[in-house]
Amino acid sequence: MLVYNAYDQIAELIAELNPAKVMALKANKELQNRFENLVEKSKESNLNLQEKDELDHYVVLERLIRLAKIRSHERR
Repeated sequence: MLVYNAYDQIAELIAELNPAKVMALKANKELQNRFENLVEKSKESNLNLQEKDELDHYVVLERLIRLAKIRSHERR
């Protein structure tokens, strides 16, 4: 699928950066708290459409960063 190819390309670009910086990538405390709150709310099936969309974006970004970290680690 084309969108996965785009994610792969972005992850590859991130992985090419300084490995220590790639491995240090993480959400700030505010974003992490928001993500955790949305996850908890989703478990209770209480998300509105806007919150579901927001959570979906966070999940995609998290997967993208994980993929970049894996690729960066493999290059060491």
